[in-house]
Amino acid sequence: MNEILNKNNYKQTISVNEISRYIGNYSIFSGLTKQEIEFITNLIQIKKYSKGDYLFHESMPRQGIYLITEGEVEIQKGIGDQPLQLTILGEKTLLGERILLSRDIPHMTSAKSLKETIVFLLDAKVIDRIKLENEQVFHKMTLAAGNLLAQRLSTIQGLTPVQRSRKEHDLLGERDLPEKTLYGIQTQRALENFPITGIPINTFPNLIKAIAMVKKAAALANHELGLLDEKIKKVNCQACDELIDGKHHEYFVVDVLQGGAGTSTNMNANEVITNRALELMGLRPGDYDKIHPYNHVNLSQSTNDAYPTAMRIGLSFSILTLISAMEELKKAFSLKSEQFKDVIKMGRTQLQDAVPMTLGQEFSAFATMVEEDISRIGEAKQLLKEINLGATAIGTGLNSPPRYAETVQNYLLEISGLDLETAENLVEATQDTGAYVQLSGVLKRIAVKLSKICNDLRLLSSGPRAGINEINYIKIEIKKMKLIHIEFV
Repeated sequence: MNEILNKNNYKQTISVNEISRYIGNYSIFSGLTKQEIEFITNLIQIKKYSKGDYLFHESMPRQGIYLITEGEVEIQKGIGDQPLQLTILGEKTLLGERILLSRDIPHMTSAKSLKETIVFLLDAKVIDRIKLENEQVFHKMTLAAGNLLAQRLSTIQGLTPVQRSRKEHDLLGERDLPEKTLYGIQTQRALENFPITGIPINTFPNLIKAIAMVKKAAALANHELGLLDEKIKKVNCQACDELIDGKHHEYFVVDVLQGGAGTSTNMNANEVITNRALELMGLRPGDYDKIHPYNHVNLSQSTNDAYPTAMRIGLSFSILTLISAMEELKKAFSLKSEQFKDVIKMGRTQLQDAVPMTLGQEFSAFATMVEEDISRIGEAKQLLKEINLGATAIGTGLNSPPRYAETVQNYLLEISGLDLETAENLVEATQDTGAYVQLSGVLKRIAVKLSKICNDLRLLSSGPRAGINEINYIKIEIKKMKLIHIEFV
């Protein structure tokens, strides 16, 4: 956390006179007399910011002028997990001087300390006092600040929103966005409204790929039904294909937990696809009169059918990966059961000696446990094949054209390669979460049983002098849910 330091004990060596000489190096004080600089020095606060602290955030009111004396400060554009880095400021640089010219314009960037940073601060109250008690000093500083801003505006390195940002608007007003970012104002609103876990949806690439498949299928269906022209359909599909290939996922920045049943995730996808499609047409992101997130990319859809369908597809892909890893594990246990079929050991109940058995029998039991759960996860996967795409908001299909549900399903089958089917009752399918509940239960079952196997193996290899020590050496290598090697000696 940031803290205010006393001038007399800052570094235990620096005096007020030394501070006066130091701030004379900053451009906004260069025209002041020695007495005027001493006047400013007596009003300065010294603040320390720890690594990761923010001096100020984008869109917040201006609070003062910051003179960086030690450390580094990153200037960022955009709110969320992956803001755009504009520049890094080090010692003997200043920021926030625009407060001298206008307080009505909030900060258009954020400032984050990259290491422990010491700042000389003239806050808004101090600036008001300077204006009241020494108007000549205030006018000199204001003139210097204006000249400095003019210099910045004339260079590409300047922190000017003309060079670095674009404006988008919605019913709530306007927002500045990084100039070339592919998300839009609705995503920006979600970043501001739902900073809940700090985990962005791009942590789950299968979900993003699944959303892109849904949007591509929708574009093809809308084109076939006469709602989307060829040119827009083509670039939308190309943008979706890039997402399916794993590109542009860094622009999916909304939090995994959010209000609105996935609306922010759906809009994040609509905006990224729209802006990438605009780029493919040689246009700029945000030029929505050509391609629009609502009118073109989200055409004939609602969050309430597009998002659950994508969830089911993404989960299906993840389950296939899980099943493959479990098959590898079952195979490894089966091989060990054969290898150890003649190794006699003691069987136990409640950790007490019971009757003899073979180590092979123990590993055969492990293999069967995993095999059973492969069947259970397969059953849960079957429940995910039923989709509600075409249901729109509540299951009635309102605002989608006739034959849309069957048309979009056919395209989605082809794109995903999955055995999907449209639910018979779309109203029921839109509100029913039973498949997710059952899948969650099966995954918990798998986790508990795998934990039990691991604990058994740890116990059998405990020691070597005071433990059970029946298995002298265990080496298990697992990478990305795929068993690489397991060895017992």
